[in-house]
Amino acid sequence: MTRPVTPLLDQVNIPSDLRDLPEAELPQLVDELRAELIDVVSTTGGHLGAGLGVVELTVALHHVFDTPHDRIIWDVGHQTYPHKILTGRRDRIRTLRQENGLSGFTKRSESEYDPFGAAHSSTSISAGLGMAVASELSGDARNVIAVIGDGSMSAGMAYEAMNNAGALDARLIVILNDNDMSIAPPTGAMSAYLARLVSGRTYRSLRENAKQLAKKLPKFLQDKARKSEEYARAFWTGGSLFEELGFYYVGPIDGHNLDHLLPVLKNVRDMQDGPILIHVVTQKGKGYAPAEAAADKYHGVNKFDVITGAQAKPPANAPSYTKIFGTSLIEEARHDDKIVAITAAMPGGTGIDLFGEAFPSRTFDVGIAEQHAVTFAAGLASEGFKPFAAIYSTFLQRGYDQVVHDVSLQNLPVRFPIDRAGLVGADGATHAGSFDTGFLAALPGFVVMAASDEAELRHMVRTAAEYDEGPISFRYPRGDGVGVELPERGSVLAIGKGRIVREGSKIALLSFGTRLQECLAAADVLDAAGLSTTVADARFAKPLDQDLIRRLAREHEVLITIEEGAIGGFGTHVLHFLAREALLDGGLRVRTLTLPDVYQDHAKPEVMYANAGLDRAGIVHAVFAALGREEIAAPFRA
Repeated sequence: MTRPVTPLLDQVNIPSDLRDLPEAELPQLVDELRAELIDVVSTTGGHLGAGLGVVELTVALHHVFDTPHDRIIWDVGHQTYPHKILTGRRDRIRTLRQENGLSGFTKRSESEYDPFGAAHSSTSISAGLGMAVASELSGDARNVIAVIGDGSMSAGMAYEAMNNAGALDARLIVILNDNDMSIAPPTGAMSAYLARLVSGRTYRSLRENAKQLAKKLPKFLQDKARKSEEYARAFWTGGSLFEELGFYYVGPIDGHNLDHLLPVLKNVRDMQDGPILIHVVTQKGKGYAPAEAAADKYHGVNKFDVITGAQAKPPANAPSYTKIFGTSLIEEARHDDKIVAITAAMPGGTGIDLFGEAFPSRTFDVGIAEQHAVTFAAGLASEGFKPFAAIYSTFLQRGYDQVVHDVSLQNLPVRFPIDRAGLVGADGATHAGSFDTGFLAALPGFVVMAASDEAELRHMVRTAAEYDEGPISFRYPRGDGVGVELPERGSVLAIGKGRIVREGSKIALLSFGTRLQECLAAADVLDAAGLSTTVADARFAKPLDQDLIRRLAREHEVLITIEEGAIGGFGTHVLHFLAREALLDGGLRVRTLTLPDVYQDHAKPEVMYANAGLDRAGIVHAVFAALGREEIAAPFRA
């Protein structure tokens, strides 16, 4: 397919080139940048709708502000593909989210134009405030701009940062990118006029003179004058909440109209006093009809046909773990009206959307607010309900204090389905589910499970539904199951009991999670080499199946644990038990296979697991290495 013709964009390699362009040419640049973005994502897949919505804003910011000296922080990072194209990375833009290619988010090590890495939401204002204060302390005259979406403003962290910024009177610019019309629609020419007026020097000068005059009035009249001015401006422009937090509010303005954006940004750039919030209204998917019509479906996309918008469909396979969880929870809820489901702005990603269709009154989407989601679930559990708080592993980190203090300490039976456990491919280190086993299994009384296949996941949903003695979690990966036969309804598992999947006599492979299939494949290789191999599915990291581990330790020469998590998780608990029981004294050779102690960059999941040594070859290598047979082990490392 022919790439779009982009003569103006071809002249822009870095933002200083953009700043050399006359304003009259910027609309053409916007059109070319949007066409380039659509063409790029059609071949790479990735996040499309959010980037399309901020093309004009991205051009305007880099035209008005002196980047990279001035700092632009993008929250969450989904919308930064246009930013990457304009900041010296266009020649690599078609490597997005691929091995050794560009990250799908901002990344400090990738470019000086990415002053702060982001892939979790609601961090931009806090980071920007830190940069703004650092600028003041060091005497650097720079602007700091945080671009945050209205969805990210549902997280408490954003308001904590704004409250602090208002109190510090710091020089910080926050751009609220309202792309859901969730706060207020723009009001056309009048809105643009008012935004230019209140951000302009004349109005601000008059306002300052009025403040000085008001100081000469009695105290009670000063307060009335201040409140009258705030009320009048809020009446015309909105934003009283932000004013109360100490921000000077400008907007709402049309984020797709450069004639509106540029003068306001210039005015704000030249202001010297305190924190400012500019309310910009945009449309997700702007400029590409299929994405405008279905913003949710074009948030994250597979490769697609630019003409029709049709996305490439993956080959038919076993159902996804996420779908298995959703349908299994529906089945349990039919038998138990105390079951409720909670998601933190990820209903489709967690399968809670399916539950919501079946039980809308028992489904709660709390927005991007994992801390609240966890404690909200704790409150429900304290009143006898059975909340399933379905949260990605990487996002559950954001609610860990609440897991400890509000759930675990009180031994409340909150159920935690943990999606995206293990490596996630193109989303890379920021979204990898590496740490949940370690940080949950460290908590007293917590039951920690991992499904080895989709049938086991169904059993674990049933088990969690029936378990009322305290908090319980079960983890499962992104992607499709392995194709095992599914029961109509799961069975209740005995807490803390694993299972032997394959009997052997010399080598024991103890798997926690979906590496079980790789263990079985490794066992085929080991058996062929004369090393009779047992394969076991641990099911539980806490409580451990002590009888199973004792048997494996006493009846085998080598015991290998395998898990899709960081050091400090399942293998660590097994080693602790073996040492405490003196089961290491008889010459047993133990190795724990975990994710490496690094943040792994994005690649295909199978490549990432191979690099981590958690595939068939890596497991076989670990066995031969443990036996001291390096000459045999070496080829499996290659």
